[in-house]
Amino acid sequence: MAGNEDEVRRSQEHWLRVRGYLNARRHELAAAAQHLYPPSWRLAGTPLLARPEWLPAAPVPLDQVTLSWQADLPRPGIDAPLASPAVLPLSADGSRVASYAAAMAALSRPGLFEDRACYRLLDAQATPEQAKLGFGRGRYFHGINTCEAVAHEYAAATLAGTGDGQPPVMAGLPLRSLVGDPTDLARRPATMAICTLVLRADRGAGRAAMILHWRDPARVASGGGLYQVAPVGVFQPSHDAEWNEANDFSLWRCFVRELAEELLGEGEDYHSAAAPIDYERWPLHSELAAARRSGALRLYWLGLGTDPLTLATDMLSAAVFDASLFDATFGGLVRDNAEGHIVTQDMPDGAVGVPFSETNVERFAGEEPMQPAGAALLRIAWAHRETLLSG
Repeated sequence: MAGNEDEVRRSQEHWLRVRGYLNARRHELAAAAQHLYPPSWRLAGTPLLARPEWLPAAPVPLDQVTLSWQADLPRPGIDAPLASPAVLPLSADGSRVASYAAAMAALSRPGLFEDRACYRLLDAQATPEQAKLGFGRGRYFHGINTCEAVAHEYAAATLAGTGDGQPPVMAGLPLRSLVGDPTDLARRPATMAICTLVLRADRGAGRAAMILHWRDPARVASGGGLYQVAPVGVFQPSHDAEWNEANDFSLWRCFVRELAEELLGEGEDYHSAAAPIDYERWPLHSELAAARRSGALRLYWLGLGTDPLTLATDMLSAAVFDASLFDATFGGLVRDNAEGHIVTQDMPDGAVGVPFSETNVERFAGEEPMQPAGAALLRIAWAHRETLLSG
């Protein structure tokens, strides 16, 4: 019927308008959304939120981070797709779309969008010497259905504001209120991204370069239109086949896969639908593993944080490559990849990336539209630069 068709059209057009506004204004919306939570939760002068037990006093070597597995998961406080007319449009038949992921798939599907298995974060504890992370089974769309839904709700409330310039308050955000404390991992199914600052350290010259990335909103489901470190990837198996769950349950192995994909332009098909990845026979993995043993590559865990707009959870880490190793490994570094493009500046020695300096750290962390996790990671890494760069 014409009336129903008009209602569906208006609903979908409104949803697309809010989604477009969200993607265009993520940086300023995150800056506003941080005020919904106590200032003491903010990390390194950025909007990123964290619990004290998520933050080590000093960088923790990656081999001192232990993972545990819980097969029988506790039921989260929220385990169903968040549904509300504020965030879910009408479908062609006039019914409400079932989930936010379904709405994205139908109306605004990004280039990378697949409901794959993930490792769901259950617990995190850090000390100056070690960190412990607990995980269980999850799905990528579990995160989308919560994180992008509450971000959409916040964007819609901002658009619908009275024009007085005041940001939305929690009382007007029912979905976000339902989630409650965004750092309480028992409240919702929390997927985790591994967010890594890659540094090329020239010890002889006493300088370093960092790899930064601009995320294209047409290609990614979240964080589009913002700067970020690279690589960043959801902690998940390489494929849903059951043998990958245990074989890929490693921060190190996930990091190597993301390096290959985002910096070298390699595909995500590791043929692990047929058999587990043989990491020891993969040249990139074996070469970088040898570099870790020799000290030419050093990896550190720097903490964990939650984005105030999307409530997405990011692990903060740093990978420090000796300059010669970096140049040999990334001679074929791609400037444009499946998620956006690498940011570069001219440097005296021809190194790729952006000089790792206080000026550039503050430029990207404090002035440019950068994801809160990336901004916090830059500032934390700069504060611990002597530890990171001295090896």
